[in-house]
Amino acid sequence: QLCELLDNAGRGWRKLAEVAGVEKRFKCSAEELEMCSLKVLEPHGSPTQCLLQLLAERDCSLKYLLGCLERMGHAQACQVLSSAAQNMIHITVQPESQVVTEGTRVSLTCWATGPPRLTYQWFCGKQEVPGAMAPELVIDTAACPGQPGWYICRVNCGATFTFSRWAHVQVEKSSSPSSASGYCPTMTGLQILRQPRPCHLAEGDTLVLECRAIGNPPPQYQWFRNRRPVEGAQTPQLQVKLVTTAERGSYSCHVFNLFHEVWSREVDVEIGEGPRQDSPWGVLALFCPSVKTPALFPAPPSPILAATDKVALLMGNMHYQHHKQLKAPMVDVHTLSTLLRQLDFKVVSLLDLCKTEMQMAVNEFLLLLDKGVYAGLLYYAGHGYENFGNSFMVPIDAPSSYTSAHCLCVQQVLQSMQQRRTALNIFLLDMCRKRNLNDDIIPQVGALQVTANIVFGYATCADAEAYELNQGELSNGIFITFLKRWLLEDEKITVLLDKVAEDMGTLEITRGRQALELRSNLSERRALTDPIRPPSQDESSARNLQWAKAHVLPESRHLHFDCGVTVQLGFAAEFSNIMIIYTRVVAAPEDIAKCEAKLTDIPQELDVDLKCTNKESPEEVGSPLAPAWSLGCPSCCLYSRLCGLQKLRQELEFTVCLQYRYQGMDDFLEERQTVSVGKPLIAKLNLR
Repeated sequence: QLCELLDNAGRGWRKLAEVAGVEKRFKCSAEELEMCSLKVLEPHGSPTQCLLQLLAERDCSLKYLLGCLERMGHAQACQVLSSAAQNMIHITVQPESQVVTEGTRVSLTCWATGPPRLTYQWFCGKQEVPGAMAPELVIDTAACPGQPGWYICRVNCGATFTFSRWAHVQVEKSSSPSSASGYCPTMTGLQILRQPRPCHLAEGDTLVLECRAIGNPPPQYQWFRNRRPVEGAQTPQLQVKLVTTAERGSYSCHVFNLFHEVWSREVDVEIGEGPRQDSPWGVLALFCPSVKTPALFPAPPSPILAATDKVALLMGNMHYQHHKQLKAPMVDVHTLSTLLRQLDFKVVSLLDLCKTEMQMAVNEFLLLLDKGVYAGLLYYAGHGYENFGNSFMVPIDAPSSYTSAHCLCVQQVLQSMQQRRTALNIFLLDMCRKRNLNDDIIPQVGALQVTANIVFGYATCADAEAYELNQGELSNGIFITFLKRWLLEDEKITVLLDKVAEDMGTLEITRGRQALELRSNLSERRALTDPIRPPSQDESSARNLQWAKAHVLPESRHLHFDCGVTVQLGFAAEFSNIMIIYTRVVAAPEDIAKCEAKLTDIPQELDVDLKCTNKESPEEVGSPLAPAWSLGCPSCCLYSRLCGLQKLRQELEFTVCLQYRYQGMDDFLEERQTVSVGKPLIAKLNLR
């Protein structure tokens, strides 16, 4: 549309080049202007198109371009560009209405994609909220009780804008005495109204614990005993009839919804008799609390350690450009991510990264870490080596004779993690540790802090190799084969890895060739099963938002074609950088005998095997893990697998091609629709 308006001699493309050239970096030379003008000689050439391309290559923003058109006085061109920019602003996370108790803080989030340099402004009713110009708005219901309960966010790009949907914040007075006892929610948007209470029962009694919460979306529940999930206990009330001593322990409830989570306080449940009255020490304990009991009495339990969050980055490199291809990393990363999610870890799982992508992935991982976060767990499976006590992870684009300059140094990553003040740093390195004879450089990592919270689990010893088991596509590597047996155990992480080492030692084929090595200075009993106790609403919300950005799938949608056929377009995630797209015909006129919808025009920068696209079964798309991700997919679909989402530079755009045939006809007809789904999953983080 701009080309049609500006391809003329008046207030056209030459005037635009003159106005834009006021800023030196956008000034076009005489040769460039002549190149633009010669475009009129081409069948479909456009001088304006050529000029806009030159401006784009110099990082000209839409805002600057719109300002140039306004200075030219070209109202029609301004209108076209403003409308286009407005259509490009897409709100991906809408603020949600919430019900909260009086005096608490609540968070509303609006996240949008579109042109660069988007700005935000929140409104309460029709009034701007002063200073509320960030994607997240935190409201203190105690500080502004008289304000209206309706909020909306405006997202701007220059003079163009779009609004989020309205969110209603309903404030209720708490009727629960336990909620007024000073126990505050640890996450915004979710409020516990009734806390569980400790109790002392006799064998045969009925145990009843209750945890009530409010939030939007509605909260879900999972009860824990001694920090382990209680099977089937997923309601606000936990009831166990005819209890025995097996039910004694410390109970807590994990309350969560799509955006937030919070833990109840932990309470003790005692089963059996209390202190015996005929014991002199029992009488003294009852009537004289200051009297100390003899040493034979058990010491009070040590405080339960907790994390402010649990975050893991899992990277697996398989398809090397200049080195031996590997098979196990994909299965190992998938296995480990599944287990860690059961332990409430926030997991980012990535396959086949070049050096730049690995470094950017680590940088984004560091943003998820903060004081008290643990474990900051980093797992790597792929080629690697060790020189002078430093371990190096080899990216898929490393040359045949690589050095430390082409790789990522694990110790440098650890140094960055220490600067984030994490409570526990775990490295699980499933790679070889042979010396690299091509690399004689001693890296200057710098001194590490003495933090007593570092654990290294190496799949093999120094100057030794790590092996894969040749047992088919779905077999784990040796390290994960044994680690997965113990990972969910409630053990100190070093004790857990010791058990893995003992198990690995029983494998005959690797005896004397591969053995797990554990290095640790961990002083506390830290375990992967430790509960999460977020200290700050703002910190937790920021981490959750950063993590959620990398895990947002496009919404399923329906495409309506002129012939009357409706096609469902759906999405599933295999890893954080691998997405499955499936198409399914859900409605067709009776006179259409056969039709199917296929994906075409997939961006070339993605790793897509065209022979494995538009397949009738999940197993045909080239993924051994199809049984895992296909469970939630409908039947009668065509599947395509898109790898390397981190390579996307623009929003993901492709074409859905509908081929159909009417009854009584032999020839197929065709209709096409272009679909844009934004930047899915890890592509939102711009690792390139």
